[in-house]
Amino acid sequence: MIKIEEAISIVKENTTVIGTEKIPFLKSLDRILAEDIISDIDMPPFDKSAVDGYACRKEDLDKKLRVIEVIQAGQYPQKEIQEGECTQIMTGAPVPKGADKIVMVEDTSVENQFVTVLKKGSKSNISHKAEDVKKGQKVLEKGIVLKAQHIAILASVGYAEVLVYKQPNIGILSTGDELVEPHQKPAKGQIRNSNGHQLLIQIKKCGTKANYYGIAKDTEEDTYEKLSLALKENDIVLLSGGVSMGEFDFVPEIMKKLGIKILFDSIAVKPGKPTTFGVMKEKRCFGLPGNPVSSFFQFELLVKPLIFGMMGMKNAIKELPLPMGVDYCRKRVGRKAYFPVKIIGGKVYPIKYHGSAHIHALSFADAFTSIPLGVECLKKGEYVDVRQI
Repeated sequence: MIKIEEAISIVKENTTVIGTEKIPFLKSLDRILAEDIISDIDMPPFDKSAVDGYACRKEDLDKKLRVIEVIQAGQYPQKEIQEGECTQIMTGAPVPKGADKIVMVEDTSVENQFVTVLKKGSKSNISHKAEDVKKGQKVLEKGIVLKAQHIAILASVGYAEVLVYKQPNIGILSTGDELVEPHQKPAKGQIRNSNGHQLLIQIKKCGTKANYYGIAKDTEEDTYEKLSLALKENDIVLLSGGVSMGEFDFVPEIMKKLGIKILFDSIAVKPGKPTTFGVMKEKRCFGLPGNPVSSFFQFELLVKPLIFGMMGMKNAIKELPLPMGVDYCRKRVGRKAYFPVKIIGGKVYPIKYHGSAHIHALSFADAFTSIPLGVECLKKGEYVDVRQI
């Protein structure tokens, strides 16, 4: 049995990026950028007006100014501003030569093509060439998840196609004769398969795709057949159930028969002690516990970092240090324990939680935290690392 920190390190050491591909930038939402984005132009590309108003010389603000031209956005000035002159200008339009001030239209009075400045103001209201971005400047960094605001930047610097990391194919296989699918009515001794579908959504939230292989019977033959297929078709395979110490918990042995090298199969953590991880060439395989809270937490702790790492994402997992809002104590201290919490007013409050089968507790949680191995109590006000879910 190893510590959870060691298990995390082992998974990290066996994480390799699976490759890149170029795609249209409009299809890159939530994909992970595989190249630095460099601007091919200055932004703004010219001095432009930040407001609707009149372009003039600062030294002429006390004079009546004659309007010599109207410049709309997309047009280029044809006349240079001389003494006693101004140009009516729209937001985003290039500033005419000779002007060093834009007076907002609401700060002027206009009569017979002459403008009187009513309020000078201290701002020039000019956005200067390259004040936002210089040509050749890096505007987006490799490894970020592309969001709507990043798509706008890609468009502004001419990246009609963008290089992103490929998404791993992830297979999900549930095991156990006691399981039926959600649309079925469980018979005596049966339960609905919540784990497999929970994992499907957790994978989707990571920005990649999952392939569901259904429920394997509690036989070595069926489990071997379904796992073999999943390994052929995916980069990562997640098995749910069949990894404990019961008579029918033979998943680790089947993994070995298929050529998977088991790197760990027991973690000093609660929930999720019987978690298994193995590798086979470029394939990665997890045997996750059958209890839904265990599989949820171990996905967040071990599988999610692997997925993000294979997609080249930087700083994928973020934790927030927050103070405990109340004391939290436990009786057994032999394992590091994770538990669901609410964050209220910037403080952490544990949710009533009955153990690894209590999936309903997670529905009230917006985060989870942990109590270290050997520690009995977390005191009110003590800071803990919180991971939002």
